[in-house]
Amino acid sequence: MARPKTKFICNECGNESPKWFGKCPECGQWNTLVEEIEAKSSKPIPGNISELSKPVTLQNINISVETRLSTGLLELDRVLGGGVVPGSLVLVGGDPGIGKSTLLLQLSDNIGKAGLKVLYISGEESISQIKIRSSRMGVTSENIYLVSENSMGNIKNHVSNIAPDVLIVDSIQTVYSPDITSAPGSVSQVREATLALMSIAKPKNIAAFIVGHVTKQGAIAGPRVLEHMVDTVLYFEGESHMAYRVLRGVKNRFGSTNEIGIFEMGDIGLTEVKNPSQALLSGRMKGVSGSCVIATLEGTRAMLVEVQALLSHSSFGVPRRNATGVDYNRVAMLMAVLEKRVGMQLGNSDSYVNVVGGIKLSEPASDLGVMASIASSFRNSEIDESMVIIGEVGLAGEVRAVNFIEKRINEAHKLGFKACIVPYNNLNRMDGKYDIKIYGVRDVNEMLDIALGGK
Repeated sequence: MARPKTKFICNECGNESPKWFGKCPECGQWNTLVEEIEAKSSKPIPGNISELSKPVTLQNINISVETRLSTGLLELDRVLGGGVVPGSLVLVGGDPGIGKSTLLLQLSDNIGKAGLKVLYISGEESISQIKIRSSRMGVTSENIYLVSENSMGNIKNHVSNIAPDVLIVDSIQTVYSPDITSAPGSVSQVREATLALMSIAKPKNIAAFIVGHVTKQGAIAGPRVLEHMVDTVLYFEGESHMAYRVLRGVKNRFGSTNEIGIFEMGDIGLTEVKNPSQALLSGRMKGVSGSCVIATLEGTRAMLVEVQALLSHSSFGVPRRNATGVDYNRVAMLMAVLEKRVGMQLGNSDSYVNVVGGIKLSEPASDLGVMASIASSFRNSEIDESMVIIGEVGLAGEVRAVNFIEKRINEAHKLGFKACIVPYNNLNRMDGKYDIKIYGVRDVNEMLDIALGGK
């Protein structure tokens, strides 16, 4: 019997190679080539062109008004751009246990109660296991059809028989096609399964959600082409030991990718957090040094977040530096600016910086607040609890302007804050008057004089 031929496929770019390489010759990534059995296709590619594939001019294309399906979850609708577009393919990724299946089960319940049919295909759980979880979550819709299936051919038959409005596949790594000899979860299987789901969803105008596993690095497992094939890619972020979850849109052909949704994981499922700022500041202590409130922007939503810093004398030759929720290199740079431009001797102190609530800060507008919390802990002097600090800091100690300053100030005023420190250059861009005292600062020293009262 002839030995089956094998090939090596890159998980990142999909490049095929007859032998294994430690580094992909196409994209340059290391340890991404996996071995698969090469399948021979016996079906010739048709040469005729159908009527639907004939080119037409752009002006002659008629489209109807775009109608979206509401998921019943305002935070999810916000990330999707206003709801689910029929015929779209949405990929949901996230760490194990983060709440992907819980979110989709709640989505199924809400859509089913609206009179639409949902087909939930699970390749990892039995229908009895899903029933136990749905009973705990209070899912009562009668329009949800459950099936535990892995074969792509059987999935197509179920879709044809039920004709659902929404199709959910959990997860794409467990679906396989009998025509491909490789194992489920391989590059070829994931690619072919996604193509098959796309051929089902697009012509029949079915909104399809597929769940994707993630790797240790946090990227969706499988070929990178998977993210290019779908219409929307959503990442479910958050620490498994913390209650808050962030749903972030990475790609969206029907809306903006600048929106996020925030949920809280509880015993009965996910609950929408409609006022994230109030929830994140609920347990804040008053009259404590090293605590500062900043106004960050996630997408188009302004949120108030507490940043804490703790500096103590180091008992070792090399002081410790620890940052949670904010980039470590950014914190090291800001501490260097405090030493050089302000004169604080931080070289003998252990420093710990933490963003409360598991939120991760990525924008530079949080620089000034992080520096204020570090200086407050070092001088053991508390910052006024009714003050919000906003600004980007340069290496010369200057405070640079930030965008969407009005949204940040309005969020602070809505929660009852009385004062706000902003970059001086932002004062010229602000329209109207605010019922909150605004200080414009040019450098870090001016900020410390206001925030710490010259201490």
